[in-house]
Amino acid sequence: MTPRDPRRVVALAYDRLCTFEFGIVVEVFALPRPELSVEWYKFSVCSLEPGPIRAMGGLTVQSRAGLRALRQAGTIVIPGWRDTDEPPPPKLKRELRLAYARGARLVSICSGVFVLAAAGLLDGKRVTTHWRYADRLTARFPNIHVEPDVLYVDEGNILTSAGSAAGIDLCLHIVRRDYGADIANVVARRLVVPPHREGGQAQFVLHPIRTESSGGLAPVLEWAHKHLDQPLTVDELAQKALMSTRTFARRFREETGTTPHQWLTHQRLLNAQRLLETTTDSIDEIAHAVGFGTAATLRQHFARIRSTTPAAYRRSFSTTS
Repeated sequence: MTPRDPRRVVALAYDRLCTFEFGIVVEVFALPRPELSVEWYKFSVCSLEPGPIRAMGGLTVQSRAGLRALRQAGTIVIPGWRDTDEPPPPKLKRELRLAYARGARLVSICSGVFVLAAAGLLDGKRVTTHWRYADRLTARFPNIHVEPDVLYVDEGNILTSAGSAAGIDLCLHIVRRDYGADIANVVARRLVVPPHREGGQAQFVLHPIRTESSGGLAPVLEWAHKHLDQPLTVDELAQKALMSTRTFARRFREETGTTPHQWLTHQRLLNAQRLLETTTDSIDEIAHAVGFGTAATLRQHFARIRSTTPAAYRRSFSTTS
């Protein structure tokens, strides 16, 4: 059976709908984007129950389509779930299993992962959810590998996010998969959010990144971003921050939710993606420009983190042809 276009997105609505999570999905996938020179997502909503359904905040939502609309979807989004202790109805689980068998992409935000787990689609897979639900998910579904401290997990056709706002990060990640980094950055600017938080970043940090006038690591991060082509070390960054290496590493994780090495690798990959999309520079030239040194190193990181090659990425997302 031929899988549906993943850009045909259907969001599930249900009684006691999680309004914020649903709003994220609508904002990213349904909002018209005439400023982009691409065919945008085809978005629709299907309802688990007939008639107007209640949403958090005293709202009601009316959808013209029922669960059969899931059969036309290439991407199905479960924007939270009304009660983690309430199993989803058999008809919903059946439609999700059929959709996955057809090759549809299944996405959950926050507690929506409990729906996918109850459908039997997550055994043996890495997933995440809101940190306060992680132990409950592990206890109820012991065959699932729950990662409680990350923003989102991409397992190919199963993608799960942590609580609420992490759904924005996951949805932007999906846009990046489908359209490339530059277009995802445009969408992020419209949302007024950071263009990319890596999925493995911690769900919460002890201190927000502060402006230069109030101290913190923001000036050092800005300097590092401008010098990614150089072989930066943690010791060098710590010296820029006027800290010992140990103190700097601790403060870095507190303020960013990741390590200096992971942050540098992530920034270099983002720069490499942008150059692959917007220039005709060779892979070797791009590797040097972003600080990976050699094309082999760039290919290694692309394969490990992006599950593709620089050349294949360029073929999919180049704007220079």
